[in-house]
This record gives sequence, structure tokens and C-alpha cells, in this order.
Amino acid sequence: MRKSSKHSISCVTMFMLLLAFLGCAPVISKQVREQVNPDITLEEVFKDPERFKGETVIVSGDIIETEVTKEGTLLKILQHPAGFRGKPKDVDKSEGRLLAIADFYLDPYVYRKGREVTIGGEVQGIRPLPLGEIQYNYPEIRIKDIYIWPIERVYYHPYRPYYYYNDYWWWRGRYW
Repeated sequence: MRKSSKHSISCVTMFMLLLAFLGCAPVISKQVREQVNPDITLEEVFKDPERFKGETVIVSGDIIETEVTKEGTLLKILQHPAGFRGKPKDVDKSEGRLLAIADFYLDPYVYRKGREVTIGGEVQGIRPLPLGEIQYNYPEIRIKDIYIWPIERVYYHPYRPYYYYNDYWWWRGRYW
């Protein structure tokens, strides 16, 4: 009887460790991550996308615009440095904007402006498109894997002084 008790404790411990490790897993598939050349930086890719055609990169950022076209779904993304698990950091630093093209349909309501994404894909080169009154050279990436980060809900609980919840004190305080 005692032996099975130890066994069940070790199984529970192993299960908890497994859950902890799974919670830290990268969001881009292993297959795509193995294709990434670690010697290439995003800064280099953004400066000269034509030079890195065919290379696989992982980029994180915020969606600026989503457009469904004949060639697939086109995402305009503002790149941000990746943090834990590849999530875009909430910082003002960026290498610039890029185009991410999916050969498949991505719903524009789900993949809407302001959503955070991490993509793994192949550099296709440069695509010049208008940005305001200028022509902007967007690095173009064909999406192999994409992860949209869940929306984080922030609940605001205003501070209220202790007498707010104590009607007797408030009533008594008026007439003193």
C-alpha cells in the first residue's frame, strides 16, 4: 500500500513538471525554428531584404492593417523586439514595418489592428507601397507559422476609502 502512495506522488510531481515545461514552450513550431539561421539579425534583414531572400526569420510585432487579397491575407506589421516565448515587448523600439503574406485566409476581425503576433516565415524581398505621402519599402515575408497573442484583459478596481463601505461611520460623521 505504501509503495503505490509513493508512486502516485511521483506521478503527480512529474505531471506538474511537464505542465510547467509546456507553459514555457515557444509559440512557433520546431520545424520552422530549425530553419532559422541564428547568425542573421532582424536589423540586417530590414536593411537589405533582397540579400536575405529565401532565409527563414521569426518576427514579432503589432498588426497595423489586415487586407484579404487574391494572393492571400496581407498583414502590415510594426516589428517589436521579442520577449518571453516570442511575445512582442511593449516598447517604442522597432526595426520598422513589414508585410507578412499568408497563402491562407486569416479573418480580418481576429487579425485586426493592434493585435500582437509572432510569425515565422521566409523572406521574399522588398515590396514598395505608399505610406501616407511617401513610398515605403516593406520587407516581405511569406508566413509559414503564425501565433496571435491572446488579448490581456485589465480590470480596474478603484481605491475607495474605508468609510465608503461603512454607512454607520458616514452617517455618524455627518452629525458630529
